Amino acid sequence: MKLTVNGEPMALPAGATVGALIEHLGLVGKRLAIELNEDIVPLSQHADTALAEGDQIEVVRAIGGG
Repeated sequence: MKLTVNGEPMALPAGATVGALIEHLGLVGKRLAIELNEDIVPLSQHADTALAEGDQIEVVRAIGGG
């Protein structure tokens, strides 16, 4: 299926979840905020939130510093 992630086209297998996307991007264990079609997906729902053809996803990674 085709998605848009941070403004860039991406293809993932049908039935993929937000968790699978995070794994595909190599961001497992990182502090992230995920927005799916303008709604925030809580961390507790990443594994169970299915993605669909045409979804718009924004991935924001928290960076600490001082």
